[in-house]
Amino acid sequence: MKYILSVDQGTTSSRAIIFDENQKVIAESQREYELSYPKDGWVEANPRTILDTVKEVINEVLTTTGVKVACCGITNQRESVVVWNKHTGEEVYPAIIWQDRRTNEFCRSLALKKPKFEKQLRQKTGLLLDPYFSATKIQWILKNVSGAMKLAQKGDLCCGTIDSFLVWHLTEENNHLTDVTNASRTMLMDIRSCQWDQELLREFDIPESMLPEIKNNDYNFGTIKSNHSFPITGVIGDQQSALFGQDCLSLGDMKITFGTGCFLMVNTLKEIVYSKSNLLTTVGYQIGSNKESTFSVEGSIYSAGSAIQWLRDGLKVFDNTKHSENFINSNFDSGGVKFVPAFTGLGAPHWNSSIRASFQGIQRDTSINDLVTSVFKSICFQTREIVEALIIDGIEVNKYRVDGGMIKNNLFLQMLSDTLNKEIIIPNFVESTALGAYKMACVGSKISLEGQKSYSITSPNQERVIFMDIEYKDWKKNLKNLISIQD
Repeated sequence: MKYILSVDQGTTSSRAIIFDENQKVIAESQREYELSYPKDGWVEANPRTILDTVKEVINEVLTTTGVKVACCGITNQRESVVVWNKHTGEEVYPAIIWQDRRTNEFCRSLALKKPKFEKQLRQKTGLLLDPYFSATKIQWILKNVSGAMKLAQKGDLCCGTIDSFLVWHLTEENNHLTDVTNASRTMLMDIRSCQWDQELLREFDIPESMLPEIKNNDYNFGTIKSNHSFPITGVIGDQQSALFGQDCLSLGDMKITFGTGCFLMVNTLKEIVYSKSNLLTTVGYQIGSNKESTFSVEGSIYSAGSAIQWLRDGLKVFDNTKHSENFINSNFDSGGVKFVPAFTGLGAPHWNSSIRASFQGIQRDTSINDLVTSVFKSICFQTREIVEALIIDGIEVNKYRVDGGMIKNNLFLQMLSDTLNKEIIIPNFVESTALGAYKMACVGSKISLEGQKSYSITSPNQERVIFMDIEYKDWKKNLKNLISIQD
């Protein structure tokens, strides 16, 4: 029997799972860590804490089981960046997390200064000019950390998304590598050639010597040495990993991941589809050394599980997110209360970094349950916005597959099904990001995938579909008014 280690480095926690070759979970470990918010719209983390939590969970599952793993797969939060000294390994600044909006004004001024640039950027990268992506985060560090630009120009600094930081620190070889999916989220890679784009590097003033080499997802990224040595044979960004883990390998297959944020991704195979509705075009995965990519269209929502976490930690509504289901009104009526979950702005299809989270319609008889219900509804409504954008783009979706921690909440799943008026397919193993990393590592190590595919289905309640349709349209109207006031 062969054993495979999957490392899932997320926005607020790190997880390690050992699977056997039949996709059975042998051991699992998880560590949460805190983010910091130094200023409005800023989101940071300690890179050393991220690395330490990864090492801890790896060590725990290896020690607990005593097995020798054949290989390792890594999946990670995308767009978050670290810059570190290539000689000492020390970071020069905290990790700037994907939710961070500090470069919003720079993006807006660049768009005004060079009106044609965003169109060129879209054609090359499939992305929009937005602080969500890595390029302006790296640029900010180089411009604002004393001496950073000089060190970078001398070739003394490395930078990369979290996968690169982990590979550099975990491998005996200190390899400075990234995979094509993470690279496609930096706003620096041409998605056709899968190479760093020289014009974009000059525009953002980022020395290429800082950047990792771009590899296919099933490349051998180096060797981890713990109580024994084993190779990293798969690295893939978390949302692409969920796509792969959910077996969304055919045209029109879609997965919706409800983690810290919510991410819808549809497989378009070899076709690069540019959205007319402000969705993103990205690399889905690349297997083998022939550099033939599979592409996807993606809708990114910044706040999903983070909004529920806020109810738990900020408002102290419940002690454990598992209890959140007890606070959802069974008829999904929130008493006229509407919530906009824009803690760090709105993602697709609005891409508005200035608007902030808010409740509307609170009255004297508004209950805690009304507030909680409105938060869950807002997540469903944002999801429907993306689905409608896909329809405008002419993208036909075959099935609606979901994953992530939030889908353990059965009332939320019913609410989602009623909002979309679609059957929702739920895997028995909800952590599809970790599963995708496992599967990619197996591909890289030529281990056959024999696991069972087990699902359940939630179907819409047709009476409530009508109610949720009315509620959605009211929520959309309210959101449009808020955005117009803010503008």
